[in-house]
Amino acid sequence: MERRTASGLASVEAQHDGTFVLRIDGSPQSQVDLADPAHLPFEYMRRIGDVVDAIVPRRQPIAVLHVGGAALSIPRYVAVTRPRSRQIVLEPDEDLTEFVREALPLPKRTGIKVRPVTGRAGIGEVYDDSMDVVILDAFEHEAVPANLVTAEFFGECARVLRPTGVLVANLIDGKAGLPFVRRTAATVRAAIGGGVVLAERKILRGKGFGNVIMVASRQPVPDLTDAGRRAQPPYDVMPLDELAGKAAPLTDAENYITPQAPPSVFRS
Repeated sequence: MERRTASGLASVEAQHDGTFVLRIDGSPQSQVDLADPAHLPFEYMRRIGDVVDAIVPRRQPIAVLHVGGAALSIPRYVAVTRPRSRQIVLEPDEDLTEFVREALPLPKRTGIKVRPVTGRAGIGEVYDDSMDVVILDAFEHEAVPANLVTAEFFGECARVLRPTGVLVANLIDGKAGLPFVRRTAATVRAAIGGGVVLAERKILRGKGFGNVIMVASRQPVPDLTDAGRRAQPPYDVMPLDELAGKAAPLTDAENYITPQAPPSVFRS
């Protein structure tokens, strides 16, 4: 199945293992297991799942704000592992959401509400101190939108998070010294607090392009070291402060250009 949407040409392809991959203009965005939504095949999504599992026990409902929707893989995961959770998804591409609902139907009574609005506009409509988790997983042309990594945006994340709430952000970088994620780490630290980053060792050493999961909270974040060792491939856990160093926070006024993943990294 495929459909032209505001994001590009969306297609859903069945895989040999029974899962489905959503692609936008050929780039994989999400992988969904309709038979078992708790199965997260994409490595970076499994890391986000590890964070959610470390924050709150399974079966305990939570409130989650998702910035970016795609195939709703993480919202599906939360819904099946923590029934009765309240979830808001900010996804501006209405045609994409409709296509996903048709190609990869959601079960009834998931508690997932998709709002057709951008992350920056939509988060302003979310109540103060109302969310246990904010998950940023939004891409445009294989880059994180620049207005979703600034002090102004993360200030909004801090506003909607409860005092014990946690921000989880999926970023990408691969340049020597990781300039983008370092500055984003500094921005998150200033707006929300301390935390950790999760990534393969080669990525943290600037020897490869890939995903970096950033986790931050006003409270100490859970220890994810064991989860990182068990993962396939394994990932390292680095303190947010160590990554941020003396980097300067990002602001809206700077008009920073976020890095775009080379086509060879995520496409197959």
